[in-house]
Amino acid sequence: MKIFVVIILLIAFPIVSFCAAISICTWNLKDFGKSKSCAEIAFIANVLKDYDVVAIQEVVAGYGGAQAVARLVDALDTKGSKWDYTISDPTSSSAYKTERYAYIWKKNKATRKGRAWLEKKYNIEIDREPYYITLSAEGKEITLVNFHAITKSKQPETEVKYLKFLPGSYPNQTLIFVGDFNLPQSHSVFNPLKGMGYEPLLLNQKTSLRQKCINNDCLASEYDNMFFIRKKCKVTRCGIIPFYNRNTDFHEARLISDHVPVFAEIEIM
Repeated sequence: MKIFVVIILLIAFPIVSFCAAISICTWNLKDFGKSKSCAEIAFIANVLKDYDVVAIQEVVAGYGGAQAVARLVDALDTKGSKWDYTISDPTSSSAYKTERYAYIWKKNKATRKGRAWLEKKYNIEIDREPYYITLSAEGKEITLVNFHAITKSKQPETEVKYLKFLPGSYPNQTLIFVGDFNLPQSHSVFNPLKGMGYEPLLLNQKTSLRQKCINNDCLASEYDNMFFIRKKCKVTRCGIIPFYNRNTDFHEARLISDHVPVFAEIEIM
């Protein structure tokens, strides 16, 4: 009789595994500052408007960088949703390499928890230390780790190797690494992260632009990606946004960025 009652209750009130759905986009926007025209800002807004959270690299550290982010948010606000944003202080690197990061998110999709922060623990070992933000979506929290590694010629693996220590510094947070790593996900430097359960979003997918297209092949290197914990995040859709196809002039497209955006639609467990 008791078993029968339990079965009836399960039918009437099934156990639901609740997940929060959110879409994330990361984009290296190449010297994002006062040089970006109003038309370019409007173009970028049209590319990004369908995503819930956007992580941006290469915001100019000096005058014009923060203002460009604000201009982009103003443009996005005209697309049907209201957005919020935060911008990092300049990174601790040399004057030539320093930049800012930014996060932009739809107010009706995510809420910031506390303040966003630059990772100071490895600011000597990492030229452009990562920028974190904790967001709540439908009662579930994630912490994005926005990162822009040094260029390929400077051996980015020498600083990417420190990323493996970050999950241990934030054991109670669901970290998602996003950005421009200037390395393919197949590089052995990512093996420690993979060993902890982090998986790359994209496999063998080029994300930087060539100087010019060759036989309609416009992509050069596999640099931009996300790394997420499979047991805490389920990816339902992902890919790149070949924004250069929306512009008839490839040179003009490269003025907007020499990287394509990477996106993921995920369910947070």
